[in-house]
Amino acid sequence: MSKVFALSFILLLIISCESNTPFSKNKSLSGVWNKEEHIEFDLPQLDSLKTYNLFVNLRNTNDYKYNNIFLIVAMNFPHGKIVTDTLEYKMANPDGAWLGNGISSIKDNKLWYKEQVSFKEEGVYTISIKHAVRNNGQVEGVTNLEGITDIGFSVAEIIQE
Repeated sequence: MSKVFALSFILLLIISCESNTPFSKNKSLSGVWNKEEHIEFDLPQLDSLKTYNLFVNLRNTNDYKYNNIFLIVAMNFPHGKIVTDTLEYKMANPDGAWLGNGISSIKDNKLWYKEQVSFKEEGVYTISIKHAVRNNGQVEGVTNLEGITDIGFSVAEIIQE
């Protein structure tokens, strides 16, 4: 009887939770991210009267050998406008401890991309992400970045109170 009650309670809890994340998607890599590989996400039509926070989600393993990551993120608007940002994120503390969440050698990182965004144009917005990691003192970027297993993008609605 207690198992049925616990299962019913969990199901009720899941159903009653209202999600404020209208979009969240991840794409898996083979553990190596080539510098020419653009990871793309097409966003669904979002309510133009609401505002959103946007996040890049990365999953890394201990094979990732840098304490930061540089990303080039482009937002392609439905009518041709493109906004491109070069972003740097810390991935580890000075002592080498990963900043992401997770209890094993795999860490999930939810990285801020943009705050308080409104999607005023009707149509498909496309997000394109590529890495721009370089070794210190080198001009050429890292061709095959090891240790990144998943790249994702999420949109969270800002709830006005």
